Amino acid sequence: MAKYKHKEKPAENSDFGVATLWPSVPSWHATIGTYISGQAEIDDVDLLAIEMETKWGVDRLRLLVPVDLREKFDRQRYLLNRATWHGDLQDVIREAKRMCAAWRALDKAASAAGKPERAAEVWELALEDGRTVALVRTEHDARRVRPDGRFVDVYTLDEIGHLIHGFPALAKIHQTFPGATVERVRTRIKDPLDAIPDSKAPIDDPVPF
Repeated sequence: MAKYKHKEKPAENSDFGVATLWPSVPSWHATIGTYISGQAEIDDVDLLAIEMETKWGVDRLRLLVPVDLREKFDRQRYLLNRATWHGDLQDVIREAKRMCAAWRALDKAASAAGKPERAAEVWELALEDGRTVALVRTEHDARRVRPDGRFVDVYTLDEIGHLIHGFPALAKIHQTFPGATVERVRTRIKDPLDAIPDSKAPIDDPVPF
């Protein structure tokens, strides 16, 4: 999912307001009520981001729009970062709503330009009884599977995970070299906000959204 919060290593802090794992406590954490109100706004942004990334792909939508719109989007992400870590409740509410507007602006621009949505990746296998099983990543992909006159059972990765959890003996058979790790290959464009260490620094233009 797209990033909003500044990448600071959290450290437990309960000296002021709501106890959280934040390195410093912004004023919207002052009471339980203000914390819940602010977090509700942030949750709205996260929910919309998940929806957009399900539709367009992770970290892909901002690359499908013109450069000027991408810059405005990234600036708004930065403003939400700053409000989240250092603002008051009204700052969080304002920037979260503008962040939602920014996501919708990108979605509208990409659709108007005829950009293709993320293609559903479907793996199929035939069962001995003649049925076909289709494996997909998400529920969004499941809705895009076309049976084409066949009897098709569709499973998402989450459902596969539940099956593995429900049959631990089967999962144990498939464990190979437990504890081994694989170095992650870089597969996306670097996030420009990663290069900004100070989320308190002012930004040099009016709010774009």
